[in-house]
Amino acid sequence: MRIDLHTHSTASDGTDTPAELIRNAAAAGLDVVALTDHDTVGGHREAASALPAGLTLVTGAELSCRLDGVGLHMLAYLFDPLEPRLAAERELVRDDRVPRARAMVEKLRERGVPVTWERVCEIAGDGAMGRPHIATALVEAGVVDTVSEAFTADFIGNDGRAYVDKHELDPFDALRLVRDAGGVTVLAHPLAATRGPCLSEKSVAELAEAGLDGLEADHMDHDEATRARLRGLAADLSLLVTGSSDYHGSRKTCRLGDHTTAPDVYAEIAARATGASPLTG
Repeated sequence: MRIDLHTHSTASDGTDTPAELIRNAAAAGLDVVALTDHDTVGGHREAASALPAGLTLVTGAELSCRLDGVGLHMLAYLFDPLEPRLAAERELVRDDRVPRARAMVEKLRERGVPVTWERVCEIAGDGAMGRPHIATALVEAGVVDTVSEAFTADFIGNDGRAYVDKHELDPFDALRLVRDAGGVTVLAHPLAATRGPCLSEKSVAELAEAGLDGLEADHMDHDEATRARLRGLAADLSLLVTGSSDYHGSRKTCRLGDHTTAPDVYAEIAARATGASPLTG
């Protein structure tokens, strides 16, 4: 089985519609794909309706969190999307995305960067507004060559010159909310140092003690040494280890299935979840 547990659609900052993502996942030879848009479940229905025979959809979301000044992402799988407390927190994060993005565009323009709010909105469409949309506008304007180059101290990287904070969950609250909604949690790309400061191993251990289920080790932003370190840490803390592409369509260079999760780990995630079940075409 080929299992990719971290992807994004136009419901947040990917370039594939949910239906296109499902078709592309099938074409890539995946058996299981998770749709984990940022702080939203808005793409789940369309993705489910597009499922072909033989492909399984794991519903989820990537929750924006912050601990001790460090931004982090929590992958939440197979939770009840209608659970009111978790739904309310997702809405708070989403509502803050637009004014935050607009403030970053204003900061860029103050520095003479030729990017407009109107173009960023066109790029985002109906998706959950995010920094990748601004980064894409910077690429179009010729300010940077790639989306990744926008996520630096000169532009919109964490603590960058045009960076603006947003509402983010405390990860301990996120763990509790997802658990109460019947879901399973995996810390996304926890040691992706190119993205900015990372959590300490002590903090990861505290999250594990509070109920974190796993760590995403096999990821494009982790080199081999980092993946080995995460596997060792996961073994010490009795956490599951996943691998995922973090696919964003054409916005990033990673492809569906570039990194995958072992079948036994996927089976354990599905077994632990009580909020929703995987959907098979």
